[in-house]
Amino acid sequence: MIWSDDQSTMPPDDAGGTAVSGTAVSLADVGVIGLGRMAQALVFPLIEAGLMDRQRLRAVVASEASADRLRQAHQLPVSTDPLQAWQAPVVLLAVKPQQLEGVVQALGAAAEGPSPRLLISVLAGVTLARLQRLFPSCRIVRAVPNTPCLVRAGLTGLAWGQGISAEQQEWVRLLFAQVGEVLVLPEVQLDAFLALTSSGPAFVALVAEAMADGAVAAGLPRQLAQHLAHRTLAGTAALLHERELHPGQLKDMVTSPAGTTIAGLRELERAGLRSGLIEAVLAAANRSRELA
Repeated sequence: MIWSDDQSTMPPDDAGGTAVSGTAVSLADVGVIGLGRMAQALVFPLIEAGLMDRQRLRAVVASEASADRLRQAHQLPVSTDPLQAWQAPVVLLAVKPQQLEGVVQALGAAAEGPSPRLLISVLAGVTLARLQRLFPSCRIVRAVPNTPCLVRAGLTGLAWGQGISAEQQEWVRLLFAQVGEVLVLPEVQLDAFLALTSSGPAFVALVAEAMADGAVAAGLPRQLAQHLAHRTLAGTAALLHERELHPGQLKDMVTSPAGTTIAGLRELERAGLRSGLIEAVLAAANRSRELA
């Protein structure tokens, strides 16, 4: 295969399935093309929660070496043949955007053949219109999840393609709700959503790393500095969310006249942290549009 393994669900049901377009589909009936980081962030929490049978997952990766690693590490029946996943009534497409055409070539005539299949794409920047041209018989959903799905604290933006019924929309929402919050957005907003929520964790991680470095420079041991930085970010996010505070309000709450916080804020403004983060989000959104 020629796609990468490094790309970056379904609700429980007592009867073993949920109806999707008149067909009983359970978690075992989901295929995954590209079981890389993002797909793992979606699938592994469901397996760990007992909502998906790992032995019946129809997962595909690029190489036999990658398949062997996943089989040994997670006891998954992983294949390198995309047609194995394509036989499922619901397929999660999770390869790199640059390698989408290679997947279509690997599928051959099956990509354009008649099918009632529901295709859920998590490919950054790849529009519904392009996906519909490549997979004309599929009903398509464009999804933008982020990596905190790994700890069931994710965010997923959804945009519907043509012909997605209300029943299917609810099914997909419940699928992604197993690993976090779900928002349905106009497709035109997904690039900005991706830049903030999918690229954002990397920006926040950089801030956490820099804060820990500063604490080490000020005299704390590395391990303690990292722990404190992580807990400070987590606690701050919880406070902003639960109290519904504007970030400026929280900033003012902890900033005393001539105190330590204002001294630090002055240095951040001098270094351009605020404008740097704004430009980082804009750059990520623009790159997502370029990938289209």
